Amino acid sequence: MRDTRKWAGISALFLLGLLPAAHAQTGWGEGNKLESTEIVVEKNRVLELPEANRNFQKFLIQPPKLGDRKVTYRFNEYRLPEHYINLPMKVLTIEQEALSKLYGNYVKGAIGNYGTVYAKGYFHNKRSDESSFGAQVGHVSSAHGPIENSGSASSYVKANGDLYFGPLTVGGKLGYERDQNYFYGRKNVAEVEKGTIKQVYNRFGVEGHLNNLTDVKNPFQYEGRVGLNYTNDNYNAKETHLYGRLESNYALSDVSKVVVDLDLAYTNLKDSLSTGRGLFKIRPAYALQMDKLGLVLGATIAYTGDTINDARKFNIYPALEANYQVIQDKLTVFVGAGGDLQRTTLYSLSKENPFLNQNLQIADVNKGLEVYGGFNGSISKTVQFTARVALQNYRNLYFFNNTASDSSRFDLVYDNGVTKVFQFFGQLTFNQSEELRLGLKAENNNYTTTTLRAPYHRPDMKVTAFGTYNLSDKILFNTELYYISSSFGEITRTNGSTWLQETDTIVDLNLKADYLFSPRFSAFLMGNNLLGSKYQRFVNYPSQGISFLGGVTYSF
Repeated sequence: MRDTRKWAGISALFLLGLLPAAHAQTGWGEGNKLESTEIVVEKNRVLELPEANRNFQKFLIQPPKLGDRKVTYRFNEYRLPEHYINLPMKVLTIEQEALSKLYGNYVKGAIGNYGTVYAKGYFHNKRSDESSFGAQVGHVSSAHGPIENSGSASSYVKANGDLYFGPLTVGGKLGYERDQNYFYGRKNVAEVEKGTIKQVYNRFGVEGHLNNLTDVKNPFQYEGRVGLNYTNDNYNAKETHLYGRLESNYALSDVSKVVVDLDLAYTNLKDSLSTGRGLFKIRPAYALQMDKLGLVLGATIAYTGDTINDARKFNIYPALEANYQVIQDKLTVFVGAGGDLQRTTLYSLSKENPFLNQNLQIADVNKGLEVYGGFNGSISKTVQFTARVALQNYRNLYFFNNTASDSSRFDLVYDNGVTKVFQFFGQLTFNQSEELRLGLKAENNNYTTTTLRAPYHRPDMKVTAFGTYNLSDKILFNTELYYISSSFGEITRTNGSTWLQETDTIVDLNLKADYLFSPRFSAFLMGNNLLGSKYQRFVNYPSQGISFLGGVTYSF
């Protein structure tokens, strides 16, 4: 403490000594002398400072008082005179891509061996979001066939149209078909007068439909259609078929919906007799689609007015199915149980077999309990597959059999009991963009009949291989290869005895090639039955051998 005070005193003495000297001196020199000065240092003096007052209270700042303030806004629109604006630059815009030229119409014509003439026309309106309408015409005829009096001809004209009223679509279609054939499946056919074995089917059809399928936000979606088919032949058979169908579903949520399908029909066939048959069918079901599991729970209730072969009038079938995605978007397995009542008409039968006899006994196909299962999916984006097996039970499943009095014509015969069918179906397709497409489809039906000797003219196996290839958008190839196993027909001898006659196994290769000279003009060449086998699809009816057809197509 003492040393501290000592040094403090010396420092003060030094400073006090400098101050007078600073005022007295005018410079450093010999004439400047230091004067004697007496300095008194008080050793025991104490410096005392007054105590400071400390205030620990916070300063309070009063908030400003809010008062009414009037704010005046001015909305003055300032515009520059037009002569001040000078834009030497251009605003760049993206040019809208022009739509590609669409040729909605074409005509084609061709000629070939067997005196064949081919013509087709397709006409349709261009792009429109208000309507869609068009027409088709076609004709193919062969003056000669595999044997004498075996020529044929087929013609049609069709028209269709739709009007779009927002989510509602209203439309219809109208058509006429004419098929001409000869009953040439007999011996010594050249000695028969040609007019007596001529058969002509005329078919008229008209239909109207209404749907709101494009309204995806509507929970209730429906599609209804009503129509009339009329068919007559060269032997005074006349059939009128009225029908109506409604398909509807109501979405209960994002994963569930109620489905109701309704069918109504009335068919009248006038031949030597007049027969009327009604049909009613309704199928309500509940559908649920969860993450990987899908379920359908329902039933089909059906009524038929058939009386042939003690037909069951009222029928109830299950409508059950479950599917499960084993691998997402790659593999789905499914199982189910169902049944159906299928309307059969002269309109559809005459397309399947044009050599039908008169006074046919036509009945609806009663597909009883069917149990099935299978899987479908894809290996990649280009390869898809489907496989399905089923055990089916039929009543009144029709078969074509040669008439006892005239083997060139065919009656409808039915199994007196239940016809069991074990079915396998498989399909494999390969699609490589628009250049290459390949496919293979196979169906095997193993029939077990109760009273019939064989499933007449129903082959067990059908296999189809098909492919298309686009070569540099210049040459288009289409090919089809068919395999159909043999079947049987029962022939009656003059003495009344019968025997089974087997048809040929069918292997048929067809090829078509189109060469495009321009987008509007092309030429094509078609070859049918290139393996050259004159097989019989129906007993006593050989088909044409190798046939060629060449022609041109013009689009506009």
